[in-house]
This record gives sequence, structure tokens and C-alpha cells, in this order.
Amino acid sequence: MDLGVKGETALVVGASEGIGYESAKGLLEEGARVLICSRSADKLKRAAAALEQATGAKVPWFAADVTRAGDVARLKDWLGQQAPALDILVTAVGGSHRALFEELDDAAWIASYEFNVLGTVRVIRAALDPLKQSKAGGRIVVFGAAGPRMPYPNQVVSNVHKAGLIALVKTLGAEFQPFNIRVNSVSPGRTLTSLWTTRAEKLAKERGVKPEDVIHEFSEEIPMKRFGRPEEIAAMAVFLASHKASYVNCQSILVDGGIARGLV
Repeated sequence: MDLGVKGETALVVGASEGIGYESAKGLLEEGARVLICSRSADKLKRAAAALEQATGAKVPWFAADVTRAGDVARLKDWLGQQAPALDILVTAVGGSHRALFEELDDAAWIASYEFNVLGTVRVIRAALDPLKQSKAGGRIVVFGAAGPRMPYPNQVVSNVHKAGLIALVKTLGAEFQPFNIRVNSVSPGRTLTSLWTTRAEKLAKERGVKPEDVIHEFSEEIPMKRFGRPEEIAAMAVFLASHKASYVNCQSILVDGGIARGLV
């Protein structure tokens, strides 16, 4: 299936590894020109080299920490030079924080908000003018989490802020229609990324078991009995960024193996 993005320009933020990397790769494989951004310059260099080797395409990159307003201001300047007209923005930033409510002070709540919500807000703000210049209509895809649909235990701060991302997407998808910009989000369930690998290793050490035992335990809660792969999650983002999803707007799409059981 031709998704119709050949020759278009995309920016993927959080693209040095995992779901963000696979999103960039998927867009490149569809013929888009892809720019990538993440915090670590070293990881970005390796990611750009790997993407070039896999697809044959040159991949410009820019290192920026979205929790720092100054970094995002510099990203905006760089983007204006690289892509005065931007067709696609994919944001794969943020993360989860495991803790009980009583263990979280104001600083923890503020740090999570900065990372999970405000970072994405800053990136969208930085890319908005170039997205308005897209002749085909801009598309924004935000990665969130399944937590707002089925709040995970011991992740209250992440559940709250990921729900905020859904509200952001639903609001901006309507607000940006005069500019012909669609906004959607992908809500992944448990996915085998470095975040989960690190978490499994930590829990395994605490319990005196192997990391694979921890992964198996958490997999049993998923109807499909396995974690998702980053490329499976990224495939939805690539579709939502394409013209095949031209009537999809203001939506949060679960890609979670069925773990979220809610009806809405």
C-alpha cells in the first residue's frame, strides 16, 4: 500500500531509539524525507547512521532536550532552515514514573509534567509555522500511553499526565483545522523498549529472578500474552501521518495487544 508520503518532509522527535526510531524508519521506507531529534547527540549520530544504512537516505539530526526551553528554541531555528514547510511531526517524548502517591513530592509532579506534557507542547509550538506551510496539510502524531484508558498501578503521576496528552490532541485537532492540520495520538501498551528492559532488570534484581521472568509475568496480563515490538507501535504512527488516514483527527488510537479493556 502506498501511503502517499513520498517526497514529504517529517520531523521525528525522540528518534534515537525505540518507537521513535522505528517511526523515522517507517517514514523513510515510505519515501519521506526525515529529520530526527533527541537529547543525546551520540545516540542521534548512531541512529542517523543506522537509518542511512537501512534506507539509503541521508538523515539530518539535531540534539535537543525538550524539557529545556532554550534547546527547543534552537530546534525551531534549525527546523526553519531545514524545512520551511513541514508535512509531518511525530513526537515520541516522555516516559513513565513508578511510585505510590505518598512517595511523590511537588518536584516529582513538576518534572513529570515538564517531560510528558510541556515537552510535547514546546515541540508542537516550534513546528507549527512550518506545518502551516504544508501544501498537503500538516499532520501531528503524538505518542502517549495506554495508562489513561486503564490507569496502571503505582504510576499515578504518569497516568495523569498521559491523560493530559489526550486532551491536548483532541483540543488541537479541532483548533488547528483552519490551518488544515490533523492531530492524533498513539497510545502504546507494554512495548519491548529500553525503558522496559531497564525496568525488568531492576525488578528482577529486587525479586531475585531473571529479567525474562519479569517480562513473562507482565505479559500474562495482556490478552496476546506478549509485549509489543517498537515497529508494531510505530506502524500506527506512520499510518496516521499518511494520507490514507485523511479523515482521522482528534483521536487516540490504542496499540496495546488488548490490555486496556475499557469501552471508550
